[in-house]
Amino acid sequence: MRRWELAVSLDPQGGQPLFLQLADAIAGDMRRGRLRAGDALPGSRELAAQLGLNRNPVVAAYEELAAQGSVRTRVGGGTFVAAATPLARVRPWTPEAPAAPTFALAPAAPARVVAPAAPAPGTLLLAGAAPDPRLFPARALARAFRRAIEARGRAALGAGGPCGHARLRGALADMLARSRGLPATPANTMVTRSIEQGIDLVARALVSPGDVVAVEQLGYPPAWNALRLAGAEFAPLPLDGEGLRVDALAALLERTRVRAVFLTPHHQFPTTAVMSAARRARLAELALRHRIAIIEDDYDHEFHYAGKPVLPLAAGPGGANAVSIGSLSNLLAPGLVTGFVVAPTPVFERIAQLRAASDPRCDAALEAAIAELFEDGELLRHVRRLKRAFAARRDALATALRRRLGGALEFHVAEGGLALWVRADAAIDLGAWVREGLREGVQFAAATPYEFSGRDVQAMRLAFSWHDEAELGQAVERMARALTRCAPRRRAPLARAASGTRAIGSREAERRRSA
Repeated sequence: MRRWELAVSLDPQGGQPLFLQLADAIAGDMRRGRLRAGDALPGSRELAAQLGLNRNPVVAAYEELAAQGSVRTRVGGGTFVAAATPLARVRPWTPEAPAAPTFALAPAAPARVVAPAAPAPGTLLLAGAAPDPRLFPARALARAFRRAIEARGRAALGAGGPCGHARLRGALADMLARSRGLPATPANTMVTRSIEQGIDLVARALVSPGDVVAVEQLGYPPAWNALRLAGAEFAPLPLDGEGLRVDALAALLERTRVRAVFLTPHHQFPTTAVMSAARRARLAELALRHRIAIIEDDYDHEFHYAGKPVLPLAAGPGGANAVSIGSLSNLLAPGLVTGFVVAPTPVFERIAQLRAASDPRCDAALEAAIAELFEDGELLRHVRRLKRAFAARRDALATALRRRLGGALEFHVAEGGLALWVRADAAIDLGAWVREGLREGVQFAAATPYEFSGRDVQAMRLAFSWHDEAELGQAVERMARALTRCAPRRRAPLARAASGTRAIGSREAERRRSA
């Protein structure tokens, strides 16, 4: 396959004949390594057409290079870079770095990025909480793609509108209304490319520069980034075992005008706490009375293992002021990045305008295929399988932590979510433990990046969704080995058996610790 194309400007009015200009340009590509020994050059007619010349200067340039020993020509077979020429390099060509621009750049937007380094092969991952792609029904999605494209052809492959594919909006709104109690219809449900895009659109629709937005003291940094880019000023509020301290919000409202509150009331991120019914009712009352927008990040609603999931705030008394944002990626696979927004009609119209201005077309083929999964029931069956698998993995991780690290850790077995919130003994140097863990082949991290003010947090969010039960057991073994090599801040407890466990299994005990 001939991939080389000459990038040169020939000057017919220059002092050098065209064929020599062309020969010099080709020799230059050989010197830079862009043309390597054995590479085929375009035919003389093809190159002449590419450069807008007649064929004679090209033939003459090739003859000049052949006379220098830089190319060889086979009759009827083409012209090739000679292997013996000192101009040709064996190494692959890499383009030269572009010159720095002469114009000034605007100041960089402040942002907090939480992106752990790529681990070595074989490392077991407890950082993050992405679903295990091995559980995803890849064949079902392939069939859904085929059905969507074969049956709907142009409709599936054409450019969709900014609010998402109509079929997926309809199927998604039906699911959200039935399972989450949301006032969702196709007319107020938007499919986004990610949950972060949904947060960004809502932030730009609701927040003006200087507006105060209340956020959780421990939370999701990409959400803070989106709100900050919209101009928000932040008021971080404390958490306890029941999630956001609504009494702290009430106290804030006595002295400050608040535009919105952004929170994760169901499986709070990162602590997994579930906001109580009393607090939800109080928050709804405050929002309506003080005319506050509630921006609710309901990122993993389906993964609740003890009883039924708590309904979103947008499904309750404060629904008129609430916008619900969610993700389908946790139901599908990390690489199928899709989210959604459900909002009251006036808010939705503003969000739709912003989306149309910057991203007017959806991924119609992918969204049509996901709609197929909704419509034939495959997605519902998949979610049921995921819930069983993740509940078993949660229990396996909790058991392994109690058995091997019970003297070093305290945790509450979460009612839902994809991770455990684990507090480490104050004597443990978490940074050293994380580094030793990587050497042992397990990746986990302190929760400090999730703390709004950047203060050290002696806790971790340990995910159980990426690995199966056996792999989770191995990961905890590696954590235990790593801990034995860490020098304590003071005399630290080492990994020990289940008889000495300090893991807490009741919400009441967790509340007492937080008081």
